[in-house]
Amino acid sequence: MGSFANKQDILNIATAEPWETAQPATTLYELLSNTAAAHPDRAALSYQLLSGPTDHAETLTWAQLKDRVSQTANLFRSLGVGPSDVVAYVLPNATETATVLLGGTVAGIANPINPLLEPEQIGAILRETNAKVVVTLRAFPKTDVAQKVAEAVKLAPNVETVLEVDLHRYLTGLKKFIVPLIRPKNPVAHKARVLNFHEEVAKQPTTLTFDDPSEDRTAAFFHTGGTTGMPKVAQHRYEGMIYNGWLGHRLLFSEQDVIMCPLPLFHVFACHVILMAAVASGAHVVFPTPQGYRGEGVFDNFWKLCERWGVTFIITVPTAISAKMQRPVDADVSTIKTAFSGSSPLPVELFNRFEKATGVTLVEGYGLTEATCLVSVNPVDGQKKIGSVGIPLIHTDVRILKDNGEGPIECGVDEVGEICVSNPGVWGGHTYTEVEKNKKLYHLVNDRDYLRTGDLGRIDEDGYLWITGRAKDLIIRGGHNIDPAEIEEALAGHEAVAMAGAIGQPDAFAGELPCAYVELVAGASVTPEDLIAHCEKHVHERAARPKYIEILDELPKTAVGKVFKPDLRRRAITRIYDAALADAGVNARVASVVEDKKRGLVAKLEKTGDVEEREVSAVMGNYTRPWEWA
Repeated sequence: MGSFANKQDILNIATAEPWETAQPATTLYELLSNTAAAHPDRAALSYQLLSGPTDHAETLTWAQLKDRVSQTANLFRSLGVGPSDVVAYVLPNATETATVLLGGTVAGIANPINPLLEPEQIGAILRETNAKVVVTLRAFPKTDVAQKVAEAVKLAPNVETVLEVDLHRYLTGLKKFIVPLIRPKNPVAHKARVLNFHEEVAKQPTTLTFDDPSEDRTAAFFHTGGTTGMPKVAQHRYEGMIYNGWLGHRLLFSEQDVIMCPLPLFHVFACHVILMAAVASGAHVVFPTPQGYRGEGVFDNFWKLCERWGVTFIITVPTAISAKMQRPVDADVSTIKTAFSGSSPLPVELFNRFEKATGVTLVEGYGLTEATCLVSVNPVDGQKKIGSVGIPLIHTDVRILKDNGEGPIECGVDEVGEICVSNPGVWGGHTYTEVEKNKKLYHLVNDRDYLRTGDLGRIDEDGYLWITGRAKDLIIRGGHNIDPAEIEEALAGHEAVAMAGAIGQPDAFAGELPCAYVELVAGASVTPEDLIAHCEKHVHERAARPKYIEILDELPKTAVGKVFKPDLRRRAITRIYDAALADAGVNARVASVVEDKKRGLVAKLEKTGDVEEREVSAVMGNYTRPWEWA
């Protein structure tokens, strides 16, 4: 393990440790076996069903985790899962979620699915990946995961076996007796056979019953967003997953570290950046409650949980930081060295408040599912440029490219273009399972495929990467990707609507919230409230339903008649910022919103009376977009 302070440090490490010789293993089972041999009795993974600082917890050592993963992989092989077959799981966080992910990649291809999705979306992913086995919950109070998966499997006749994980085993005291009495009826609406996960795993030996060939292959499928009927499914190889683990070990973690990770194990951030880094380094990772940050009492008990486990490293996102800052730091957090924030941009004011309240160094990073995750991070031991996503990591080459019609051209320092990435996690030509979706997804530079991220950005003179916008138009709500097309299609289905444009409006908590602007059919009459009610019915994912709809006489359009979204974003920025300034009693308002080549859309403010800079900064610092005086 070693750190870095600047771009030159990264380049020096890359030169001294070429990936061909630095790669610590070829398969995940080999990586796990090496760590279990080196640190057999050290804690590997801890899990609490409930969030209290003294509540029951389960901890596995590295030797125990390896045994459990071996048994799980053996079970999948016994169910007919070969190296190219898929084990999907629809689970909240639990010890089993980690062992199913790892065991799934050893036996075949693991396919994590977001349990918050609707049955139709889960079913679409199961069909797209041709999953043979699904691991999910047995019906349990306060969750409808079992019910949703039963409906989803009905839509995916390719699924042969459903394995059920029962959270009852984590309960203690009175709850252990009460839950069986109030447990919902277990739903079976499909033809797949249903087995008890724990009983089946217990039958398996703790050493692999099959060969683990020392070769690279597809090991995981991760869906992106999932807000439309057919989500994109990204393919991840062992090499990319091991690369993410190696980065975590090389730059951040050793076996002495304890990582608090209340992020879901269906997302690349928790799976690759954290769990793989723990597997590579021997660090101890803690997962509090099935729902992580969404779990009951997690924010209220957060600092006490950090004290309980002696946490040295926190994994977080801007929405969680905001929630933590609304609660006192009421425990000894002196063991915490660093907090890593990702998934969406971090407002400056929030960054400053967090570091001041906790004394903990906060670093912001950038990654994406399509690149098997990590791309860049602000250096723990160097200058942290707030608002940037840091320096591209070892063996990751980031280029800012623009296409002039004759091929890609590299942009100059601070010139905005599309962020394109090449690293061991980018699989040129094979990013998505669907061949069609890989077309036009890469730029070829010096015989090397660079993944086009769809994000717009620039690299400054010190090598720091800045994201200025999104070419692919996604709305990012608290790190969750929402495709505006789903909202627009739902609104277009209303008889009064001629055209709709959906965008992300700024939000102090979630970064962005979906909103929409509509143009009506001539002579039609409808209210925004009617349209919001229409979206409640026709936009399947709750997170994607617009929070605000405005009817315009005419939507701004391009020369070819497409909705011109920068104008809609200007309207939303003006509306949200003016309301926030007014609510805070600050004498300022948005005079205009202008496009800046380096920073994207910038709000220009004007004074409407006596006002101090700090008053304005206190309000505007809650948002990620830049502002300045007109």
